[in-house]
Amino acid sequence: MPRIDLRSDTVTHPTPAMRHAMAEAEVGDDVFGDDPTVNALEERAAALLGKEAGLFVASGTMGNLVAQMAHLGRGQETIASAESHLVMDEAAGHAVVVGTSIRALPDRADGTLDLGLVAESFRDPEDPHEPLSGLVAIENTHAHSMGQPLSVTYTQAVADVAHAQGVPLHVDGARFFNAVVALGVDPAALAGPADSVTFCLSKGLACPIGSVVVGSRAYIWRARRARKLLGGGMRQVGVLAAPGLLALSDGPDGMIPRLAEDHANARRLAEGLADMAGIESPGGAAQPTPGRLDPARARTNFVIFRVARDRAAFLDALEAQGVLMVTYPHGTIRAVTHYGITVDDIDATLVAVRAALAETAGSTVGAAAAAGA
Repeated sequence: MPRIDLRSDTVTHPTPAMRHAMAEAEVGDDVFGDDPTVNALEERAAALLGKEAGLFVASGTMGNLVAQMAHLGRGQETIASAESHLVMDEAAGHAVVVGTSIRALPDRADGTLDLGLVAESFRDPEDPHEPLSGLVAIENTHAHSMGQPLSVTYTQAVADVAHAQGVPLHVDGARFFNAVVALGVDPAALAGPADSVTFCLSKGLACPIGSVVVGSRAYIWRARRARKLLGGGMRQVGVLAAPGLLALSDGPDGMIPRLAEDHANARRLAEGLADMAGIESPGGAAQPTPGRLDPARARTNFVIFRVARDRAAFLDALEAQGVLMVTYPHGTIRAVTHYGITVDDIDATLVAVRAALAETAGSTVGAAAAAGA
């Protein structure tokens, strides 16, 4: 049975044009700065986001690591949301590799932080007991709130709070271009308030590997040194940069505008799920109001929900129907739309979900058990 894989937008396969670009890529030794395709990708990324320079890295996690290493000294602290990728999903790299702590603040339902709380969270530099506040970080889109895009106005407001304390703002923009498309804004406007931004090529943009960090030239030089320290100095890597350069292009093979298709498919999926008995609000930042799943919260390519069933049994039954989704925090399930997923796939997924719900109707568990699953 053909599989409909909604586990993540990282499961995308490169387009035929990307495969051709990889085969034909002009290459050189990137550690020496000699790979023209990498250089072109970094220049294109920086220009799109209105920054001076860019750095190609192997992954979003590496991008966030080098971003932190370029901003922070050991023993400093980052102010970030408790549900962010930086806190939840990067194997405590901030502590293990960067040598810093994180002051984790509660996430609001729209993916933002309370600005007053951010301002209150800066440490007293005169108190030797406290770490030194060195960075504020936000995530755009904000994954755990069901992929909410964070606005230019909010990003500027957070930057103002950070800069008033002499501290930079970093945006973990793994799905930055999903936010750009959902908000209908210019990438440079959304990135403008931030001192550094990372974004992934290997998610919605459908490239096989890689992320880019952008910022000032001086900042990117420090990030480049950090990349080398992490073992991320790559050689003839133009074969991997070529798909990214294509994805960021304005031509017919560019992948940014088509993200709107993923958003429409996610909304279609959410609308179909919302009408099914057994599908519930995910709770938490994803949808704080209990009860029916709210399709309006599917603003980008994430759909997060809860089932009034044993979650593992439901996912097994769904996989038997040829559809893959994944567990997500707080007892929820996540489905992510992406390149290669069609409207027909969404409709087939809804049929499969109905079948899986019917098959697992006897496996209902209590709310407390579901939350701890």
